[in-house]
Amino acid sequence: MTTLLVYAPALGHTKFQHPESSQRTVALWRALERSGLLPRLHQLPPVPATVDQLRRVHTPELIEYVHQVSLRGGGLLDHGDTYVTASSFELALLAAGGCCAAVDEIMTGAADNGFALIRPPGHHAETDRVSGFCLFNNAAVAARQAQVAHGAQRVAIVDYDVHHGNGTQDIFYEDDSVLFVSIHLYAPYFYPGIGGMHEIGVGRGRGYTLNVPLPPYVGDRGYRRAFDELIGPRLAEFRPDLLIVSAGFDAHWDDPLASAGLSLRGYADITRKLIGYAQELCAGRILFVLEGGYQLDVLTVGVTNVLHALLGDDVAQDPFGRMPQEEHDISDLLARLKTHYLSK
Repeated sequence: MTTLLVYAPALGHTKFQHPESSQRTVALWRALERSGLLPRLHQLPPVPATVDQLRRVHTPELIEYVHQVSLRGGGLLDHGDTYVTASSFELALLAAGGCCAAVDEIMTGAADNGFALIRPPGHHAETDRVSGFCLFNNAAVAARQAQVAHGAQRVAIVDYDVHHGNGTQDIFYEDDSVLFVSIHLYAPYFYPGIGGMHEIGVGRGRGYTLNVPLPPYVGDRGYRRAFDELIGPRLAEFRPDLLIVSAGFDAHWDDPLASAGLSLRGYADITRKLIGYAQELCAGRILFVLEGGYQLDVLTVGVTNVLHALLGDDVAQDPFGRMPQEEHDISDLLARLKTHYLSK
């Protein structure tokens, strides 16, 4: 098994006291050094994405906007917390380009699978708008790379970040060649405020967006059932040529920004399901792309568990255990979702 690792820490893309900072990738690298995993991984240096690669999913105006604000020394790009520094444009190119390079290796068979430990993250970046700490949509750029450069007919993107992947949904909402699945916390006033079950795509893309909107404190059992009863069957029906995972570790019960209730054991279970889907449906071709996750100890153990699973190791560490709250039963929600999606 050849598992590749792309590391693009974006050290120069950091704002003081911002949760999405280079502390995340620095902590990850230190944890990987301690784990002893690095010698077993094929380390792939990131290369900058070209403007043409970005333009497959973003407007020229958005790309130039990010470029110009970065050239001016940085600043906020929206009314929220999405920022750039003087280095951010070039670093965002490395993040997206690193994902494309990983896809090249996986699609040509040079690697079996991989993990792109990159930032800034991407799943909130829409066709023509940045948002949610995201500049360019790394997973979307990677999906188009598989299609344009390698002839992939169907690509599936599964997003288990606790926040809905509104950017990825926006990019592929009218596209039947990319199945987008997002399982996320969906509560009043919770960012980004969309991702309901009625959002299924339009035109050719109708039926190729699957949202699993969860209440707080679903926990491991609810996530497991959502994958077993809804996400897995839809992936099997779609039969992708490549599976891309937007991997956010902020659905953990101890993350400071959310309250989904997953444990690290639950994350490891999801990881193995996704790898199993890839092995069954697309010759094992799967790429994990880092998104959120802001409790650094959870993040580092979670990523380490994913890498063990990609390497075929039967290892899943969970020093935190299960969440202290009782898990929310989602039987009624799953019944509604299955009726809604599986009858389309």
